[in-house]
Amino acid sequence: MKKMKVAHIITRLIVGGAQENTLSTVLRQMNNPEFEVTLITGPGLGPEGSLEEKARQNGVVMVTFQHMRRAINPIRDTIVLSQLISHCITQKYDVIHTHSSKAGILGRIAGFLTHCPVVVHTIHGLPFHPYEKKWKNCMYILLEKFCALLSDKIITVSDTMRDKALEAGVGCREQYATIYSGMDIDAFLNSGQYRDSVRKKYNINPETVVIGKIARLFHLKGHDFVIDAARDIVKAHPNAVFLFIGGGILENDLKSRINSFGLNKNFIFTGLVPPTEIPKLVSAMDILVHTSLREGLARALPQALASGKPVVTFDIDSAHEVVEDGLSGYLVKPGDSTHFVQAVNKLVADRALREKMGAHGRSHVVPRFSDEYMADQINKLYKDILNK
Repeated sequence: MKKMKVAHIITRLIVGGAQENTLSTVLRQMNNPEFEVTLITGPGLGPEGSLEEKARQNGVVMVTFQHMRRAINPIRDTIVLSQLISHCITQKYDVIHTHSSKAGILGRIAGFLTHCPVVVHTIHGLPFHPYEKKWKNCMYILLEKFCALLSDKIITVSDTMRDKALEAGVGCREQYATIYSGMDIDAFLNSGQYRDSVRKKYNINPETVVIGKIARLFHLKGHDFVIDAARDIVKAHPNAVFLFIGGGILENDLKSRINSFGLNKNFIFTGLVPPTEIPKLVSAMDILVHTSLREGLARALPQALASGKPVVTFDIDSAHEVVEDGLSGYLVKPGDSTHFVQAVNKLVADRALREKMGAHGRSHVVPRFSDEYMADQINKLYKDILNK
């Protein structure tokens, strides 16, 4: 049987939710004899860390276009489009599947111009949002509307993201399919075995309640909010410890803020860690907090719930599709410090409640957030389009 040739195109293979999702899909399809898969990307530039080495170690066929960058640059972008068109003509892909904004625009144009039978785009996070400049939002919406015309299907990682895209006039409802972002969920289901060793590594007392946050130390990720709230949380629970997982440009600023509040002993920074370490670090937590102001569907939420940890999260975008308020955690209005502190304090004080909510959350995310389930749905979508 002839293999289906699939090209996944993403702007850069850094450590991040969209990139981990894409690589997981590629790896699952590689292990399926029906597929021949290529991953096309730009250079993995940035302080977030790269997934390129993981891809190479797993035998992923990669094509890197050095001019593919996140920033808008007419000259570079024209070069990349020309390279993509030439490459796609040569390879004759059956499916072009694009990810992220820049690669999504250039890849879909290339797919259309080379008459690729199936062109699919995944929206991991909308490029237009309230925190972006108005002119940029207008430009992104126009480009997404145009590229929707070139797409056979648009995958969103949540229903909420689909609805927001439709509200902006991007595509039509029949084009959309919601497929939740999958992960190696077994690693989180079985993460409890690492709890004691991770806590020992970071000198955390076995009885200390650890409040974790997984996010790049970057703007709009909400670390400042957690630090401000920590002053009230630590007053009520002096031994509470906050574990910040991730690296980024704001590390020194955040540490200075913590120091100014006299909370140094209550915060631990892990720095940049590979994705394979995340399940172990989550095992050391008792609660996960998520205070980003802009997310598509934060992978940290199902990761924590799969590990049996309750969540306190801002009720933005797709959070309510993962966290059931009052059952697996608490949804808090963005910026509402009073209710955020109350929710965290309630969980810190009640171990039985943490365990009850964690168990409920675990049952809610399995199997919807497994990478195997995700890949199966994507593969079926390709076949359905080809068989029309």
